Amino acid sequence: MPSDPSVNDHDIPEALRHRPQPWLKPVGLAGAGLAVVVVAAGLIGRGVASANLKATTHEAEVASVELISPSADAADEPLTLPADVQANDIAALHPRISGYIKDWKVDIGAHVKAGQVLADIDTPDLDQQLAQAKAALATATARRTVAQISADRWSRLLAKNAVSQQETDEKTGDLAAKSADVQAAKADLDRLAALESFKRLISPFDGVVTQRNAHVGALVSANSPNDPGLFTVADVHRLRIYVHAPQDVSAELTPGLEASVTVPEHPGRAFKAKLASTSEAVGAQSGALTAELQIDNADGALKPGDYAQATFKLAHAPGAVLRLPAAAVMFRQKGLAVGVVDAQNRAHIRYVTLRRDLGTQVEIATGLSAADRVIANPPDSLEDGETVRVAAPAKGRG
Repeated sequence: MPSDPSVNDHDIPEALRHRPQPWLKPVGLAGAGLAVVVVAAGLIGRGVASANLKATTHEAEVASVELISPSADAADEPLTLPADVQANDIAALHPRISGYIKDWKVDIGAHVKAGQVLADIDTPDLDQQLAQAKAALATATARRTVAQISADRWSRLLAKNAVSQQETDEKTGDLAAKSADVQAAKADLDRLAALESFKRLISPFDGVVTQRNAHVGALVSANSPNDPGLFTVADVHRLRIYVHAPQDVSAELTPGLEASVTVPEHPGRAFKAKLASTSEAVGAQSGALTAELQIDNADGALKPGDYAQATFKLAHAPGAVLRLPAAAVMFRQKGLAVGVVDAQNRAHIRYVTLRRDLGTQVEIATGLSAADRVIANPPDSLEDGETVRVAAPAKGRG
């Protein structure tokens, strides 16, 4: 407020008088110093935080990996494959003639011998055809006899010049025609007689009846495309067991190789079988080789149609095949690969070929050695030459 010389200081109220305060200056200086300290502390804190963030970001960019060592297979490696059990011989018996089932003599589970009658078929139509064929043969035979007599007589008359050569030739030709008629009639009779033999359905070999579709009075037709057969007979004294082996072990499956066969209905029991032959060809669709095992089944413990497992022992040199967990394998554009780490903790992409996929584990054929340090679960972003941080020491996992 501007001073007015006409106003006496005594007339100014005490509240409106301005007097210098001695404590204001120290307080102001202290406040300014405090502000400087706060600003400096903030700048230092931000610098430290920025440095920590940079360090943390750099550390986060280095992938942390766990290392494993490939494990080598034992010298004798078991190979277990699913197998199909089939009878040594199996036959579905279809009717060769049409008729009605007169009776059936065996049921499923019956052990039969070769030539044993399984069922009889009643064939009234065929019986009448057979009778007609017999009559036709008798007629043809009689006509040939008459032609034979005429031809002989004309031949004698020709010798006496009593008849012409033309007439004699006609009688001789008629005899030849009648003889051909006899042969045709006999062939037709033999055909029908052969069909008559199929009225008795017989077993083609020793075996077991595994299926019966014959019922008394049922009409059966020959050459029916949807006919399942009246009986099915299987020779089970010896069985054939088929397995489909991967291509990579096909060279080791040679005739004479022994296998152990197991089935669910006989837990704990192993049946010994021998490899008899292979298809000598790898299936285009399956990529597998079909191998046939043979096994004696004198006690009938195994049954055709069984689901089984066949185990082979394949010999390998120790360390020849390396195994890794399936999670260690990466799928890259150039093929299958694994990540390995060198002594400087740098990752390298190593392309490999698989020998066999075992599900949770894979067998490595080429591209890897037992001394390599392999990344257990490599990230998809792993690049060749990338620096990594080892989270655990190399440890074999089998």
